[in-house]
Amino acid sequence: MLQSLHVKNLALIDEAEVTFGDGLNILTGETGAGKSIIIGSINLALGAKADKDMIRTGAEYALVELIFTVDQPRQLEAIREMELPVEDGQVILQRRIMQSRSVCRVCGETVTARQLKQLAEILIDIHGQHEHQSLLQTGKQLAILDAYAGEELAACKEELQVIYKQYRQAQEELSDNVVDEETRKRESALAQFECQEISEAELTVGEDEEAEQIYRKLVNGQKIQESVSLAHGLCGYEETGVGSNIGRALKEIRSVSAYDEALQELERQLLDIDSLLNDYNRAAADYLSELEFDGELFDRTEKRLNLINHLKSKYGSTIEEILAYRDKAEQLLNKYSDYDAYRMKLEERADTLRKEALLICEKISNLRRSSADALAGEMRKALVDLNFQEVAFEIQVSSDEETMSASGYDKVTFLISTNAGEKPKELAQVASGGELSRIMLALKTVLADKDEIETLIFDEIDTGISGKTAWKVSEKMGILGREHQLICITHLPQIAAMADTHFCIEKRVEDNRSITDIRCLDETESIEEVARMLGGASITDNVRNNAKEMKDLARNTKQY
Repeated sequence: MLQSLHVKNLALIDEAEVTFGDGLNILTGETGAGKSIIIGSINLALGAKADKDMIRTGAEYALVELIFTVDQPRQLEAIREMELPVEDGQVILQRRIMQSRSVCRVCGETVTARQLKQLAEILIDIHGQHEHQSLLQTGKQLAILDAYAGEELAACKEELQVIYKQYRQAQEELSDNVVDEETRKRESALAQFECQEISEAELTVGEDEEAEQIYRKLVNGQKIQESVSLAHGLCGYEETGVGSNIGRALKEIRSVSAYDEALQELERQLLDIDSLLNDYNRAAADYLSELEFDGELFDRTEKRLNLINHLKSKYGSTIEEILAYRDKAEQLLNKYSDYDAYRMKLEERADTLRKEALLICEKISNLRRSSADALAGEMRKALVDLNFQEVAFEIQVSSDEETMSASGYDKVTFLISTNAGEKPKELAQVASGGELSRIMLALKTVLADKDEIETLIFDEIDTGISGKTAWKVSEKMGILGREHQLICITHLPQIAAMADTHFCIEKRVEDNRSITDIRCLDETESIEEVARMLGGASITDNVRNNAKEMKDLARNTKQY
């Protein structure tokens, strides 16, 4: 649920804080007061394109912050999969828009605008004129039907995605392996030579590193001998060696150590040093005695390294890659040794996978058809409730195996007739903007129990409607508000009267600058605002009484 909205330095808004309630939140105000800025600010916080011109004149930046409470397990799991933080059941979205860039954060962690958009799909559902128009797309209609069909269909689609992916891979393998006889002979000869060349080398993983180490030692043998000999001399027991000096130092300390226990500790330390130095000198002497240049070993090592580096230049940068190349060449030889059988095996696998996929598609199609009948029935009832007097609503599911995809092979089309005796036609051929908004509302009402997104925003839900139809829409929104949090901008008093929480958006002038404010109305103020929407130039007592009666009627309607 959207808990609060904080806006600062955005367009006409200096600073505004809105705390939304459960159920139906209504936003009203005079034309031009800035109602669209409120919805626009929510869209900005959810990753919509930001323009520096949105920053209020004179301000360095604009800030929008949304706080959501999240307690549904699937939403929490989806957010965790995005590796985004949730703090004490809250998700805080913040976007700071500056002249050169914008910064997006979720609970203080910097994210991209794309991540915000993905998060928005989990937290909120915004319906404006564009979203109503999306109903005309067959892809959207298919998604709506699948959402209504529920978990059984979703499980079938997941199963189909796995099989269909394997089927597409098998098809790609078939198309990639169309090779004529001449090409097969040429590639076989090359693969045969490469396998033989690599196999004859009898490579062992890690031998290149070992050979390089031996080669470095042999090449630098003289330098090694000189350096080790010098180090051995410096640490030895000749007149100038460290060992001789340590011996003299030990003799002097030993002559006085009996007079002070602290000197005895120094003596022990010198003894340890002398012992370590003896060990070092013996090891260095042994190393020098064994150090000799082996010409045969050098020649053998150099030739081996040359062979390995030659193979690396052709087949891979490591011995592992060279051996993997050989394995791949052997697979090619095996494939071409009986190419017809290989192709037949691929074709059989692709055909088997296609049949498996088609069986799942058939199951999905049957589920869609049964769900289509049920959804169409519920939609007809919902549309009648929204003042479609003579309405026929059908959902057509047509199947074509040749159009199979990861979601099945069906095309879903919503058909409607709003006049008696008229044959149902596709939405695009019949529905006006106002009718589309009501159809969308009917769908949201029908799908309310299946929709896990708690917060819905309706912008321009009242497009093209008035009178009795407006009241029917109001009633439907009141019903939808029982299961969801709704935020709705409206110009109609019938819808405003149904508000559980009513906000008024007003524009005022301060210091020759326009400022948009938003405030929550109490019951008396809400009646006054509905009266303003009902009345003309002046608001009379009769208009106020009508507004109060409308509010009472809405309250009674919501109790059923």
